[in-house]
Amino acid sequence: MNTTISKDKITLLSKKGMKELKKNIIQLENDKQKVLQSLRELDKTMGRDERLSRIEALADLDIIESKLDDKKMILSTSKLLPTKRTHFQVAIGSVVDLIDRRGHFFRFKIVNSVEADPSDGRISTLSPLGQNLLGKTVKDTVRWGSGNTTNYYQLVRIT
Repeated sequence: MNTTISKDKITLLSKKGMKELKKNIIQLENDKQKVLQSLRELDKTMGRDERLSRIEALADLDIIESKLDDKKMILSTSKLLPTKRTHFQVAIGSVVDLIDRRGHFFRFKIVNSVEADPSDGRISTLSPLGQNLLGKTVKDTVRWGSGNTTNYYQLVRIT
């Protein structure tokens, strides 16, 4: 995943998103050190298999360094979401409660695409549902389609 991040663009992250980003950076730095160590070991040998392993390790190192640079750039332009925000309209950082027509309850947190994880209930402001939710107020109906189906949700709470 190679993303281009503008240096002047601020990325708003939740506390959880900021923590996960820092954790990812630490993990990538550890992975980089492991690959560098394996390269040092491979440099001591000159067999054909070792040369192939060295090429693979260099490719891995390039991928890790690219991801690490991306994550560090995001971190350098990141700020925590403001703690005070309106609870009258959906905005980045809002937690929304929705009910569909069958009475099923859904809770989502609206976040920046950097920390989006739908399986954890965090949806991006750039996702179709996230875009439809932004600016909505309690009791609004939100329409969201996936494929040939269109779903309707009632917005019941914003926190």
